Amino acid sequence: MSKSPADDVVSIYREHADAFVRLRGTGLIERAWLDAFLALLPGASPRVLDIGCGFGVPIAQYLIECGCQITGVDTSVPLLNRAKAAFPEHQWIAADMRRMVVAGPFDGLIAWHSFFHLSPVDQRGMFGEFGRLAEPGAVLMFTSGPGLGEAIGEFEGRALYHGSLEGEEYRELLRVKGFEVVRHVVEDAGCGGATVWLAKQAGNKA
Repeated sequence: MSKSPADDVVSIYREHADAFVRLRGTGLIERAWLDAFLALLPGASPRVLDIGCGFGVPIAQYLIECGCQITGVDTSVPLLNRAKAAFPEHQWIAADMRRMVVAGPFDGLIAWHSFFHLSPVDQRGMFGEFGRLAEPGAVLMFTSGPGLGEAIGEFEGRALYHGSLEGEEYRELLRVKGFEVVRHVVEDAGCGGATVWLAKQAGNKA
């Protein structure tokens, strides 16, 4: 049986790391969202899990500059090696986000333009991981598609998969794990058209 495009995402970012670094650049159109995320974290050296961290620039870099202690997870070892070289005082782990073995819990979790490469089925399963790794009162931010469906982009001549659930299902999955949506914008024009979710967990887990 042939693989689906979702199964090919890992190999794309491993094999085309240099192209990703070149095209990603260092601009920070996400700054307003990152500042909102930071404002909800505890004040002293919050521990943040960056899920799909890539080479650590510019997202993790900005969080580090703002005092966060980062644990980055990514499947692309070439990208992680760049992050390790640039930010050796932080932790960088080669792992699939669906099977993370990391030393939590964390004050913040962020999955920026990474979570949406999972199929809808795998995305549903990730909310158990978010809940497991979240400190009571933790902040979670991720990007998704604007509505239920799958889309195929292109990167270096390869089909690049994106998947999404409906907004109401995301809200329910968050609610079940104790997260309340703080802010949600569909296709934010000020952030490159990203659909962003920012949520905070209750101070005490059930």
